[in-house]
Amino acid sequence: MSSATIDIVAIGDAIVDVIATCDEAFLDAHRLPKGSMQLLTPAAADTLYNAMGSARETSGGSAANTMAGVAAMGGGAAFIGQTADDQLGKIFAHDMRALGVRFDTPPLQDSPLPTGRCLILVTPDAQRTMNTCPGASHELTTARLDEDLVRSAAIVYLEGYLWGPDGPRAAMERAVAIAHDAGRKVALTLSESVSIAGRKESFARMIDAGGIDLLFANEDELFQLAGRTDLEGALADIAAKVPTLVVTRGPAGAMAIEDGRRIDIPAAPLTTLVDTTGAGDLFAAGFLTARCKGTDLQRQLWTGAIAAAEVISHFGARPEGDLKAMVAL
Repeated sequence: MSSATIDIVAIGDAIVDVIATCDEAFLDAHRLPKGSMQLLTPAAADTLYNAMGSARETSGGSAANTMAGVAAMGGGAAFIGQTADDQLGKIFAHDMRALGVRFDTPPLQDSPLPTGRCLILVTPDAQRTMNTCPGASHELTTARLDEDLVRSAAIVYLEGYLWGPDGPRAAMERAVAIAHDAGRKVALTLSESVSIAGRKESFARMIDAGGIDLLFANEDELFQLAGRTDLEGALADIAAKVPTLVVTRGPAGAMAIEDGRRIDIPAAPLTTLVDTTGAGDLFAAGFLTARCKGTDLQRQLWTGAIAAAEVISHFGARPEGDLKAMVAL
């Protein structure tokens, strides 16, 4: 095994977030369950976008947000994801590169689908309701996979949102094989409980086959994957199948189980709660960056918690504070 030349390469949705505030009456009027995530067609996305109030646009996507966090903490980050050759695609590429994340995936030329976007509505209680139109991001194929980049990374990080469509799933399965052949580690985030229902069997096959070295989940995702409603039973079932299991629990903190050892931590102190968008993404960023720096498991959890607390203290899923100083790796 050769030395890694980059810390983490992620494969995920290339999405531009469009974030606006709203009241619960707006959600009710558009039949949007608060705190949920739903997929939209381009036409439905246009309709909702036109009804939204003043919004801000920034490049997003779960794994892309995680790589932005890694770069903000001084880690070496790269991203593989598909955009279209349009204005939103240019925004996404510019934002990623400006943050110090390597992004080389060429845009699709003459694509009938636009670059993906996520219309995020934030209610006064800081809960976010996400409405995603994947667009061109689901057109990622193995032909667009930079195999040398995958081979060069210490950790390959896969986004569960992208696991459903055949093309992206094949690209991620190929990346798993390349990474393990090179002696690298593979991490997977389940991303969102709504993603699991139709993908549970394929997730389970990958996990059972030893494809995943590190699994990120929140409590609800863990329950759905394990098919259980009791925390301890679900933890025992899944921890037996992956070398490292990390579970986030919102205000209750987080835990990790590795080599039979379990560590629980409380949530990091928080002075202001503004927008929960990106909390899980930045937790993963902190955990993975600390892991690549060679810290112990407890420090990895705390670094994740600190990064998550920073991102929910303001609007948007990308860090705005000095994460390097906050985590002091």
